[in-house]
Amino acid sequence: MMHNDQAAALRQRLNRLEGGRAKTVAVVSGKGGVGKSNISLNFAIELTRSGKKVLIFDMDIGMGNIHVLTGQAWGRSIADFFEQERSLKELIFKDKEGVSYILGGSGLNQLVEWNSSHFNRWLYEIEELQQQYDYLLFDMGAGATKETLNILMSTDDIIVVTTPEPTSITDAYSMMKYIHSHGGENTFYLVCNRTESEKEGREAVNRLRQAVQKFLQRESFELGVLPESNIVKRAVIAQTPFLIAYPNTNISQALRAAVKAYAEGYWDSSNKSEPKSFISRLRYFFAKGRG
Repeated sequence: MMHNDQAAALRQRLNRLEGGRAKTVAVVSGKGGVGKSNISLNFAIELTRSGKKVLIFDMDIGMGNIHVLTGQAWGRSIADFFEQERSLKELIFKDKEGVSYILGGSGLNQLVEWNSSHFNRWLYEIEELQQQYDYLLFDMGAGATKETLNILMSTDDIIVVTTPEPTSITDAYSMMKYIHSHGGENTFYLVCNRTESEKEGREAVNRLRQAVQKFLQRESFELGVLPESNIVKRAVIAQTPFLIAYPNTNISQALRAAVKAYAEGYWDSSNKSEPKSFISRLRYFFAKGRG
């Protein structure tokens, strides 16, 4: 006969498993310098403030900078997963806002040498983390390896960050085209950052949406337009996210609106079939890359 404590533990595990799995989100840009990591960080903070549990993976190879933007030191990074065989749970740092992080850095070069052992450990531990968080948010760096691209293409959603500059729009489109041509079935959400006016930002997003529709035959969705603001630079210097340091400014209000739109899902997805899980997609892309 099962003891009460065993029964309680079983019920707790079943409830956790029935609660679903974390949504996986990648934040990307076609090139550096568009404010991607800053958006990732503040996006996660606002999701957390709305009651969600969020874990950020800083996937920038060699130049992980989430810790710089937060001003909080943590002695562990994802490199320790490979070099010291630490579990992902051991690498998690949680800030006072309640956002959890796994930091990147130079050790991410180890991803180039991902073997089957690393991959199986990664899958097992990610699957565990998916039961503990509402969102796993991957801040993708400008550099990429085969493995990080596999992660990117396996996520449920991709937030593409651009600016109104034509070169930035072109680079963002090239990134989306790459994902599409390599079998990624993610939903694309578009953010235009550093705009001089809302009109300028919406026009840039529309140009990108039209190109994706015309040449890739795919829908993409406007998530938000964020204004150019000198408070972002001041927040970076102060190593405090702008949403915390300057909560009432235009960019903070625009960011909160974008998060609300994303979390509440203002888009028609009635025609979408039930997607495969993040884990099953990762397995597929890993096997494909070694086929």
